[in-house]
Amino acid sequence: MNTARLGNSDLELTPIGIGAWAMGGPGYRFAWGNQDDNDSIEAIHKALDAGINWIDTAAVYGLGHSEEVVAKALDGMSDRPYVFTKCERVWNEQGEISKSLKSDSIRREIEASLTRLKLDVIDLYQIHWAEPEEDLEEGWSTLVELKKEGKVRHIGVCNFNVEQLKRAQAIAPITSLQPPYSILRRGIEDEILPYALEQGIGVIGYSPMASGLLSGKMTHERAAALPENDWRSRSEEFQEPKLTKNLAVANKLAEIGARHGRTAGEAAIAWTLRLPAVTGAIVGIRTPTQVDGIIGAMAFRLSADELEELERVL
Repeated sequence: MNTARLGNSDLELTPIGIGAWAMGGPGYRFAWGNQDDNDSIEAIHKALDAGINWIDTAAVYGLGHSEEVVAKALDGMSDRPYVFTKCERVWNEQGEISKSLKSDSIRREIEASLTRLKLDVIDLYQIHWAEPEEDLEEGWSTLVELKKEGKVRHIGVCNFNVEQLKRAQAIAPITSLQPPYSILRRGIEDEILPYALEQGIGVIGYSPMASGLLSGKMTHERAAALPENDWRSRSEEFQEPKLTKNLAVANKLAEIGARHGRTAGEAAIAWTLRLPAVTGAIVGIRTPTQVDGIIGAMAFRLSADELEELERVL
């Protein structure tokens, strides 16, 4: 299996990793609706059996539940995958989410994540958002301390712009950046990806299938029927006038993928992996069946002509 080194770390990652956001289940604003934990666990097992070697989650996904699901899936494994999680989003007893980069908050968060994940050390610990921005230096300095203390092996950030990356880099090297990246969301290409490549920061892009829009399974009818507790039901990308344009791109991806016996989702993921600055893609799964529709992206790549076809659609 081909792997790539993540930034300045010793982590050798497969081209795609398991995204556990949706596995958190309902109960907070950015949930994906009701989920079956057994399906999630089976999906993780199937993806690992297929060769994927890393999982990305976050404390806030399901208000801790996603981390618990990951722990159940990995229970008893002697050769576990790399496990990545995040800090900065916190919540109270009422489930209300707030933002903190204060050192004492992050220290409470790391202990809670270690407990939920049933781990002694986290392979990659990430700041979820640079919010509140005025506390960025305090938050990043705390992650540096946690690494020195052996609670985490490597440290990274998510959703940072170049200015924020530079502020963190002034304190200590960043192993990785996790930004949103898909053929429908290309904002990182002009400044962020070149900076990351120049600085040796690994990039693991999330939502390469645009939260299901490019999976080949989304339709106008399915989008209209998304339940209220699925955040996508409130997203402009899943509503007109954007929905029809987005599904046209998905149709082109499906057409290209079909030439190779691949799905639209696999073609969408392959598109995000075409640039040398991108180390890997985080692919959300919730059921074992979904693994079948994405695993081919581990090796599938688009040709220059196919990339040009997609540019014309865009």
